[in-house]
Amino acid sequence: MVQHATAGPQESGRRTRTAGRVALALVVGLCVALTAACDKDSSSASGSSKSKGKSGSWQAGDCGGPDPDDKPDGYRAFDCGDPGATFKALEVASASILPGSVQCPAGTDLMIRVSVSYGSSSKDKNKGGGIPTNTVCGRNLSGDHPGDAGAGGGQLVKGDCVSSAAQEVACASAGADAFKVLDLVKEKEQCPAGTTEPMELTMSIGRPYDVICAGDA
Repeated sequence: MVQHATAGPQESGRRTRTAGRVALALVVGLCVALTAACDKDSSSASGSSKSKGKSGSWQAGDCGGPDPDDKPDGYRAFDCGDPGATFKALEVASASILPGSVQCPAGTDLMIRVSVSYGSSSKDKNKGGGIPTNTVCGRNLSGDHPGDAGAGGGQLVKGDCVSSAAQEVACASAGADAFKVLDLVKEKEQCPAGTTEPMELTMSIGRPYDVICAGDA
């Protein structure tokens, strides 16, 4: 006769308690690992940048520059006297997921969107993912200021020049079909005197103007 060994009540209880302790240890270990991973991810900010000020967030007056460890679109904070610093933050605005809805002050040469990503590698964060938190409005520390009125870069402002297709161009090299931006308004009836070419744009949610009031350049 073949006999099959079976565990008695006491031995079965010991096995159940041991298995429970092992399962509990695995769950605790998993929770600790997940918490550490989340803490690590939430401590870094990214956007057009892996950008973070000295205290963890950008403030007006902070300086920054390209992050050598996060090329080609990463930025990081630097002391303003550091050789790596290339711009100073004129303003730090709240971020928006709507393109064109963040308006930086005059003289802004570059805009850096700062966002926080969770549960992904830093490499993935620099591909435009994450939750937008701020927009850094930066002005170059060098003498190159494409964001100045008429220089042809940055956001469109009064004093810039545009082509007949409503594209910004540098006033100094503008062609005969260029116009000077006299104002940016919601309705063409709001354009100031001297407007010869009110350019009505396709509606864009969040943009503060829908009409470029253009005149002779």
